[in-house]
Amino acid sequence: MAVATLYRRSLTSPPAIDFSSADGKNIFKEAVQKGTMEGYFSLISYFQTLSEPAFSGLASLSVVLNALSIDSDRKWKGIPFSRYDPFCFMLFLPIGSWRWFDESMLDCCEPLEIVKEKGISFGKLVCLAHCSGAKVEAFRTSQSTIDDFRKFVVACSISEKCHMISSYDRGVCKQTGSVHFSPIGGYSAERDMALILDVARFKYPPHWVPLKLLWEAMDTIDQSTGKRRGFMLISRLHKDPGLLYTLSCKDESWICIVKYLKEDVPRLVSSQHVDTVDKILSVVFKSLPSNFNTFIKWVAEIRRTEDAKPDLSAEEESRQKLKRDELTQVHETELFEHVSKFLTSVGYEENLSYAAATACCQGAKVLSGCSSNEYYCRETSVKCIKGHGPSGVEEATVIAGYPSGSDAFTALLMALPPQTWFGIKDQALQTKMKKLVSVGTFSTMHHEEVSHLRRQLIMLKRCQENKEEEDLTAPLS
Repeated sequence: MAVATLYRRSLTSPPAIDFSSADGKNIFKEAVQKGTMEGYFSLISYFQTLSEPAFSGLASLSVVLNALSIDSDRKWKGIPFSRYDPFCFMLFLPIGSWRWFDESMLDCCEPLEIVKEKGISFGKLVCLAHCSGAKVEAFRTSQSTIDDFRKFVVACSISEKCHMISSYDRGVCKQTGSVHFSPIGGYSAERDMALILDVARFKYPPHWVPLKLLWEAMDTIDQSTGKRRGFMLISRLHKDPGLLYTLSCKDESWICIVKYLKEDVPRLVSSQHVDTVDKILSVVFKSLPSNFNTFIKWVAEIRRTEDAKPDLSAEEESRQKLKRDELTQVHETELFEHVSKFLTSVGYEENLSYAAATACCQGAKVLSGCSSNEYYCRETSVKCIKGHGPSGVEEATVIAGYPSGSDAFTALLMALPPQTWFGIKDQALQTKMKKLVSVGTFSTMHHEEVSHLRRQLIMLKRCQENKEEEDLTAPLS
């Protein structure tokens, strides 16, 4: 039985104007002369087509993140030269792992299987942009005006430092389909039109639409949430966040863990009598969810000393140094001393350090031919060897300064909101705990690392409470 197929759709004009048409080119020339096409060039350099019909939000976000040169800090692909270049003489020389945003990597906040089936909501995409390391400002049409929208479109069109993603109803623009996401690539002041860089390139080409019509298409109700659609402004933070630590929310474990950190920990420290820092740590750690080890994923790529190469790029050298500097700052804190001492005393640090190599972000494998006590994660080049220390006590060592359990817990305790400790009844101890978790005397880099973790915790808590659709403009602090 023959199956009907379509090669693109006919763009209804008016209201839309095909970007490559004579009229579309004239609008482009006019906009370039007015300086409102600056954002277009970086977006088009990284433009891609969505790989699944329901992936318009993910495709739009990956285009924008790459256009802003935000480092994913995650491996995209790493394959041999020979697979690309048949004339390459170094047939077996592997290239590095490319760090690059792709739809398949945007699996935080909402599982890809669900997005593939149902798409992603406006609020979840905002959450995902935050977790991917971007600075995000989001507005529903109910929280803004068409004049505000025009102002933001212009701001993103005259700069390469900020890009806009619009969530709109195709039907209003006389197109087939309903909810859709696409980046806005430019603005024509003379005609008051916005350029939609449609990520469904197999369906519609880039096209100009009247800004008023685009506003009306956004000012519609998303039936899945009962909320109005809108737009988001995405830009870079001062530096790539998550340099050393980030949070994993790929599976259901994060739901109970975020609840534990944000609700149970404050309740526990206020309901029990604690008079020392060690007792506070005991209260916090003794009730940890069983899957807590996998919640924090370490993304440091500090290489093993024995694998160091003299031809490491200047960019990689800089990244490695920043990570070592951040680790050093964590190690020099008084809080780290308390955490390290406590976790060692209860045997917890060994398990966490070993887990860094055996259960890190991408998983690890036993090295072929090595003993069962030696593990190596190929994704992060981290090696962990279990042996006996000078005193005969079994201990786990992570090669090359890879973050240990003490490092991770120290950073996470600092990332908890200050009010976490307000319930401590001993005022002197409360003051001391506030001082221990404070980052006031540390470098800007350490501030941003802790702030990144704190923002992630807040966003994940909103997702856990199904509030990501409501608190778009709520402060992340």
